Amino acid sequence: MKKRHRIQFPKAELTSANQDEVYFYLQGSGGDRKIKFHDYDEIYQIEGLYEQIFYDRLKCVSPSKVASLLETAVKQYQNNFSELRILDLGAGNGMMGEELKKHGVSRLVGVDIIPEAYDATIRDRPGVYDAYYVEDFTKLDDEKREEISSWQCDCMVTVAALGFGDIPAKAFLEAFNIVKSEAWVAFNIKDTFFDASDESGFSTMIRELIFSKYIEIYCIERYRHRLSIEGEPLYYFAITGWKTSDVPDEFLQSKSIMT
Repeated sequence: MKKRHRIQFPKAELTSANQDEVYFYLQGSGGDRKIKFHDYDEIYQIEGLYEQIFYDRLKCVSPSKVASLLETAVKQYQNNFSELRILDLGAGNGMMGEELKKHGVSRLVGVDIIPEAYDATIRDRPGVYDAYYVEDFTKLDDEKREEISSWQCDCMVTVAALGFGDIPAKAFLEAFNIVKSEAWVAFNIKDTFFDASDESGFSTMIRELIFSKYIEIYCIERYRHRLSIEGEPLYYFAITGWKTSDVPDEFLQSKSIMT
């Protein structure tokens, strides 16, 4: 039986308007411990805590939503979904990888920047990934880039890891270029990142990429990613597309995108 943790969300009037600043209290014998939702290194160290907060309490559906849309897109074009070699960027504790396994994918390579994510995956979902790298994709050296490229991934996915400073634009494009020059791409982003008034580097990069020659968009679907701690729906876009070529280094500079 999975261990259940005692969790308390702050009162509504104390919650932050910014999604990446939301926190909760983990109650224990030593008192209440305040943890932000984006303090993944702390959350992953406690078995079952991430799942209890985001999936049991807040009803996150993003892994299943993005995996299903990706499978539908691939099958529409008569590709064999189970033969995909997928790079999972921001793999976290392996929940997206586990979902892709349910859909029959046979090759999975995980990547995350924090070692606690890798440790949690090995602890909770051993065997899901064929390889799992703890790397900063904004500082990837040539040897490691070549090693990851050698997996010949023909699909990149990233779920609930984009924006809020979790994965910078430069890291996203590094992963985009590591997969084959023609490959499937699937990811999700908060709906407000599509708003032209959002001038953050990641938001600008996503909008520019979607309308660029480097990707053909097959599906954009708005859906309820999860609930907020107040019980309100948080909407995201799930996006699937076909990468047509690598993105050149000049792309970020030419669009004045902060990395």
